[in-house]
Amino acid sequence: MARMESGRPRRESGRQPAPASAGTDHDELASYRLRRERELSSLYATTRSLAALGEVDEVLPSIVRHAHELIGSDFAYLSLLDAEGNLALKASAGTISPEFSSARMPQGDGLGGRVIESRAPYWVSNYREARALRHNSAFDLLVAGEGLMALLGVPLLVGERAVGVLFAADRTERPFETDEVALFSAFADHAAIALNNARLYEESRISVQQLQEAYRTIEDQVTTMERAAAVHEALTHVVLTGGGPGDLAQVLVEHLRGMVTILDRDDTVVASRSSGADAADTGREPARELLEAARRTGRCATAEGEDGAVHSVAVIQAGGSHLGSLSLTRHTAPEPPDIRMLERSAQIMGLLILMRDARVEAEERVCGELLTELLSRPAVHPAQRDRALVRGVDVDRLDVLVVADCPGKSTSHVVRELHAASPEWSGLAGEYLGRATMLLRADDVQEAAGALHHRLRHTLGAPALVVADRIQGHERSRSFTLARRCLEVMRSLGETDRASTTQQYAMYALVFDPERSHDLDRFLTDVLGPLLEYDRRRSTDLVTTASAYFAHSGNLSRTARSLHVHMNTLLKRLERIGSLLGGDWRSPDAALRLHLAVRLHELRGVLEGGSSGAPG
Repeated sequence: MARMESGRPRRESGRQPAPASAGTDHDELASYRLRRERELSSLYATTRSLAALGEVDEVLPSIVRHAHELIGSDFAYLSLLDAEGNLALKASAGTISPEFSSARMPQGDGLGGRVIESRAPYWVSNYREARALRHNSAFDLLVAGEGLMALLGVPLLVGERAVGVLFAADRTERPFETDEVALFSAFADHAAIALNNARLYEESRISVQQLQEAYRTIEDQVTTMERAAAVHEALTHVVLTGGGPGDLAQVLVEHLRGMVTILDRDDTVVASRSSGADAADTGREPARELLEAARRTGRCATAEGEDGAVHSVAVIQAGGSHLGSLSLTRHTAPEPPDIRMLERSAQIMGLLILMRDARVEAEERVCGELLTELLSRPAVHPAQRDRALVRGVDVDRLDVLVVADCPGKSTSHVVRELHAASPEWSGLAGEYLGRATMLLRADDVQEAAGALHHRLRHTLGAPALVVADRIQGHERSRSFTLARRCLEVMRSLGETDRASTTQQYAMYALVFDPERSHDLDRFLTDVLGPLLEYDRRRSTDLVTTASAYFAHSGNLSRTARSLHVHMNTLLKRLERIGSLLGGDWRSPDAALRLHLAVRLHELRGVLEGGSSGAPG
């Protein structure tokens, strides 16, 4: 493995050592501090310049140019992972051959492959002699022709995912000092953020271009009609100014009159606008038969209702996915230009919905990745803190963790609703280990759990379980474990629709708190040990019998029926329990301890996915 040696930076390696003295040491320390200040100042300036760039084609050359100047190597280059997982060189600075500039490294090969796999910096003093690396013969030929010797690679990380590697290379054999590696790694972290931002910017720009092209197509088709042109100008203004369904409905009402109603994919009204006297006096939602006809044909469907009003419905869809509908209701039948206007407005509404969904999904993905990072490690990286602050979240003040579950809805659906609620709590929401999870700020944990439970029930239209836990110190991962296991205990106890805190179920903490598993083992051994051991050796059901006995409040007839055994069999089992635990096992104090032990034993079995067995 490459050595990460500390020592004097390369630019000072040619100096002759001065005689040892206190003055010399002081001068060297001052020189080192001055050099470090210059390096950090350069790092700050270069990262600021990167942040100002918007295009990927601008960011890539700028990264390697600044990296080359920052590290002072013979040349620097940057490679990104392609769709097949290979590293392809995208930009370089310094003098290198065209053959080297077009190099591609197969997945897992070379120093770059090692950096991608470890997501950590790696360097070698002599690449050709580095036996710890998996060499690629084609690339080794390029290395020999280029005269490359020393090579340093640092990962470009977006969240936990490595998207590429930034390299610094020299044509002479030498080590890379610890300060150089740290400086280069810090620059790579900022460069990865700038590169990711540039990619997002480019995707947004392409989306806007596609949207503008769609509008130009629509305008070309209706330029012969002055009214239609005015409508499209108004609709364009709605989109480019970030308007929503209500704004689009208002534009249509102003030109078409009547009543315009927009439904989402669940056929819920999201916007409705009316022109007053010109609006038909009817319900807002279109007839189900008319909506189905429009969905079946993909064209606007029109019919006169029993009330004399004329209903026209155009579906909002994209790629075969139903996104909603747009309807017009008025006293007079629409003209063909009105029908075309309604259909094209539905297309525009589809683009608005897709843009909104893409924006929401991108933000959910970023917040989810950040939440996963915070739960996966106790320490908060400065880059994570900065990414959270951009979204108005102070990670150091996130002191409550919430886990939510709605059996009738998917986890992603619950996550989306938590994400929508997160700004209200200055929090982050996402999916962690298959659970809808949220980190937030709250003075009252129970109040936070109750508010989120109320919101989920209202928006999802189904019962929900919400568990909150106060985070102690930086133990976010422990809070997640407690909340998740507490939720499972609640479900095992028959709860289906409730907001709670882990403190409210402290009685069962022995089951859901991993740190108290030894306490649970001792308690079960003390109380249930003889029964568990007897059941294990004899393959009997004494623990199950005791559970049924307590579940039916000691009623022998009901207990026997529930166990599907004869009364004599039940009496023999109860007699055996008495011989193992003592004749007073049914006294109030002893029965209470035994009942509690049996219940905890059952709950642990549920949490562990089967029978708990004898405690260890």
